[in-house]
Amino acid sequence: MNAIITASELASELAGERPPVVLDVRWQLSLAKASGAPEFDGRAAYAAGHVPGAVFIDLDRELAGAAGPEAGRHPLPDLAVFGAAMRAAGVSADRDVVVYDGGQGWAAARAWWLLRWTGHPSVRVLDGGLPAWEGPRETVSPSPRPGTFDPAPGATGLLDAAAAAELARSGLLLDARAAERYRGDVEPIDRVGGHIPGAVSAPTTENVADDGRFRPAAELAERFKSLGATGDPGQVGVYCGSGVSGAHEVLALAVAGIDAQLYVGSWSQWSADASRPVATGPDPQ
Repeated sequence: MNAIITASELASELAGERPPVVLDVRWQLSLAKASGAPEFDGRAAYAAGHVPGAVFIDLDRELAGAAGPEAGRHPLPDLAVFGAAMRAAGVSADRDVVVYDGGQGWAAARAWWLLRWTGHPSVRVLDGGLPAWEGPRETVSPSPRPGTFDPAPGATGLLDAAAAAELARSGLLLDARAAERYRGDVEPIDRVGGHIPGAVSAPTTENVADDGRFRPAAELAERFKSLGATGDPGQVGVYCGSGVSGAHEVLALAVAGIDAQLYVGSWSQWSADASRPVATGPDPQ
């Protein structure tokens, strides 16, 4: 099944006999504490208008566990919490799910990845997010019939720090952060800048066009091929700052027809341990 869906396709499916469950995961990486600006409030944005029938999902509380040096900023959520949130939103294994966010795609991709990794067979991300939606919006929160989804983590698809380091040597580990963070020129959040030795810079922002929609599948496939992706199972992994934008790169790889694994702890976990090696500059090593 396709990993993404267009706004027109979503509108058509919502008007059908068995519409998909729609999840609104609006979220932004916030540096508000440092700048003094107010933090982004996804729930308030949802209340101001959302796709009809969509249920709000809180990334920080329902798609991630408690942050910490050993776990990173957005570790895997407690599966009981995640499962309860999905069931409350109406998610069942036998019903399609569509996820969207404010347009960046990162938060929606995190929900997509988690649902796929825990066994849901049919999840798609709204390409371009809410800005691509031209239909009506509603401000009333729905009360969906509870779903039955029981998350069952997959045996593959997830990397820990050791597996990520090994894949950087034996396969292809992509760093989805901005190139300047990969090089170590700047590091606005974590303890130290740089990248996992052997990782290849592949900013996830380059997977989308100016309107936030994914580039064509053939174009993405060519991009990842040029970075070293062969398409062989288990040979591509992705990390980012904390496992959110990295999920978006895994989604882009899926659009290109390439399976990839995600290092959820990502740089926030890797760099917190001073004993782990750090590479800087434009070269992987």
